[in-house]
Amino acid sequence: MVKITDVARRAGVSPSTVSYALSGKRPISDETRRRVEAAARDLGYRPHAAARDLAGGKPNVLALASPLRPGVHVPVMMRLAVSVVTTARAHDHDVLLLTQEEAEEGLSRAVHTASVDGLLLTDVELHDPRLPRLRSQDRPSVLIGVPAHTYGLTCVDLDFRAAGEACVDHLAALGHHTVALVGSPPEVYLRRTAYAHHLMHGFTTAATRHGLASSVHPGGPDPATAPGLAERLLHGHPALTAVVVHNEPLLAPLIAAFEHLGLRVPDDLSVTAVCPDDMATTPRVPVTSVSLPADELGAHAVDLLIRKLHGTPVPETTLLAPRLTERASTARRTA
Repeated sequence: MVKITDVARRAGVSPSTVSYALSGKRPISDETRRRVEAAARDLGYRPHAAARDLAGGKPNVLALASPLRPGVHVPVMMRLAVSVVTTARAHDHDVLLLTQEEAEEGLSRAVHTASVDGLLLTDVELHDPRLPRLRSQDRPSVLIGVPAHTYGLTCVDLDFRAAGEACVDHLAALGHHTVALVGSPPEVYLRRTAYAHHLMHGFTTAATRHGLASSVHPGGPDPATAPGLAERLLHGHPALTAVVVHNEPLLAPLIAAFEHLGLRVPDDLSVTAVCPDDMATTPRVPVTSVSLPADELGAHAVDLLIRKLHGTPVPETTLLAPRLTERASTARRTA
């Protein structure tokens, strides 16, 4: 393992000068700092975050507030977290993961105790109770999600409204007249979680624009509920020929439930989804889907936060355009 003394020997300075040059604790000439940085880079030296703290340097720690609330799909959230950690390490930052449900005071307490440089927040609500604290504190932050009012904030997310519209546009172009959205679990809508409401709004807006009959059905997180949900959908909407699924745990079980009831996908029922690409290809019939880019979102969020830490202006809201991939689960309506 490369030590600070190795860097000092390579740069021709004392170990304390290396510490000051890398931590910024004391003024160092530009020429010396460049020499130290070049030596550290050549040797692959990285000071441990705890050592930087003890030396009085910047903590170089980002906090990811990702509460594991009911209705949160943990596998997708963990993909996002891994992307955040990987990208942060590329910027020489460590990540503190906060999984408890922390509102204004709790979040502030956790952040100040941990002495972090900046904050990343997930599971953003339209009227999130954490936002007043974010707007008033001096630490920069980035939301992975877009609340109802974005002033004074930095937000990044998939354009969920456009994603909902893209699914309906695709189905309308295939001649479908009755569509249903199987959405997130009920508790997600009750919390007014932003992404779920944005997608629902896009779905209903596009259905109205195309003159389609449409309905929205929150879906539970338990795959065992799929058969009952499929029966209720067909009983309540006999003319149903297309479904948009925004509920990862239900996707494959719901397709199996429809087929058990005698509907062939896509001959009798077309299915689209908003989910990670690998989940869309898991069911027996690969699903036409809008990709949920968890890796890309995590990287974008960290990059925005690092730019803010460096004082670089960033846009208020960054929306990733939806990418729809057509697969075997959708077909033209012939009757």
